[in-house]
Amino acid sequence: MGHRGRHSVRISRRAFGAAAAALVTQLAMATEAVAQGRIEAEPRGVRGGAGDGRRDFRGMWLASVANRDWPSRPGLSAAEQRAELLAYLDAAVARRLNTVIMQVRPAADALWPSPYEPWSEFLTGTQGQDPGWDPLGTAVEEAHRRGLELHAWFNPYRVAVHTDLSRLAPTHPARLHPDWVVPYGGKLYYNPGLPEVRSFVQDAMLDAVRRYPVDAVHWDDYFYPYPVAGQVFDDDAAYARYGGGFPDRATWRRHNTDRLVRGMAARIPTVRRGVAFGISPFGVWRNKATDPCGSDTTAGVQTYDDLYADTRKWVEQSWIDYVVPQLYWNIGFPAADYARLLPWWADVARGTGVRLYLGEALYKAGDPAQPAPWQDPAELSRHLTLAQDFGEVGGHAFFSAREVATDPFGAMARVVADHYGGAAQ
Repeated sequence: MGHRGRHSVRISRRAFGAAAAALVTQLAMATEAVAQGRIEAEPRGVRGGAGDGRRDFRGMWLASVANRDWPSRPGLSAAEQRAELLAYLDAAVARRLNTVIMQVRPAADALWPSPYEPWSEFLTGTQGQDPGWDPLGTAVEEAHRRGLELHAWFNPYRVAVHTDLSRLAPTHPARLHPDWVVPYGGKLYYNPGLPEVRSFVQDAMLDAVRRYPVDAVHWDDYFYPYPVAGQVFDDDAAYARYGGGFPDRATWRRHNTDRLVRGMAARIPTVRRGVAFGISPFGVWRNKATDPCGSDTTAGVQTYDDLYADTRKWVEQSWIDYVVPQLYWNIGFPAADYARLLPWWADVARGTGVRLYLGEALYKAGDPAQPAPWQDPAELSRHLTLAQDFGEVGGHAFFSAREVATDPFGAMARVVADHYGGAAQ
């Protein structure tokens, strides 16, 4: 249900440290294989990523929030952080992927020297502390060197995974403008209802586009936060000030999200031409029981109603360049069947010019807490096979990099063997 801790990969700190060490070793072997020609590393422009609009997008998300993928823990040296990052890029090549979607603004912070926001605490353990190198700049350069696209993944509104403003860096914009911030569900968020917030977060994200030749700007599923039972997102003052022309608060909130999306889409090409704009929303726009245009699902979350994000409209109006719905369920899952959501999204994208890629829950493969189909290493491969019957589907992205690299259940190897035998087209 979104790119964050609710993915609930169960691994202890000690086990994770060992896994990280093993990862670097494994990926060094993959790098050697590329160098020796056993795995083909293609020159940039041959691969078909989102930037050129070709079919066969093969992506992976590289998450930095809470050190989910990278860095493996805060406080590593600059050399250790760089080595882990390059190992993940090499893993993408080894798995015959062509795109890395790197989270560079996980929580109103930065993985580059931003004049707008502090260095991320997920690098050094201390927000605002210079890590001694430029992770995003290095990632773009080294990804391109390997023939990979680098999509810069930003979270627009999340400020912190706690509610204590005093824990933020002294110069953090949220501390300087506490009226911009709403505590909700144990976290801090910028208020999407404030025009100055929408303008600021765009400025902060576009700084990265201005500095680096990224191939795309990428947002995930977080706009207004996921509902938390018994809690209210307190935007009363903003609604009283700006919501007068709307029939209800929900319509006003969706309008705010629309304005963020349209504003960013308009501004990206003024900063750097040729940069794509993609969004990976939660996989259910609305259930059919809620709206006849919705999908044949009974999902507990609907982006239109709960996150105030009209993701279907953004595609139909061609506001974005590509969409990657997170179809994080198995084929046959009763509430949200992959086999029913796939044709629904294909129908939405048809004729719009918006490229459709499908988000795949690699992290669920082999997890004993997941339904029986996920205990079969071939489940994800079946997703790709099913998608081949839909011309609108231009590829897939896998959540996330740690599982792509270590592949503890063999599901990624199965995808590569069944579908990625040749170069991306």
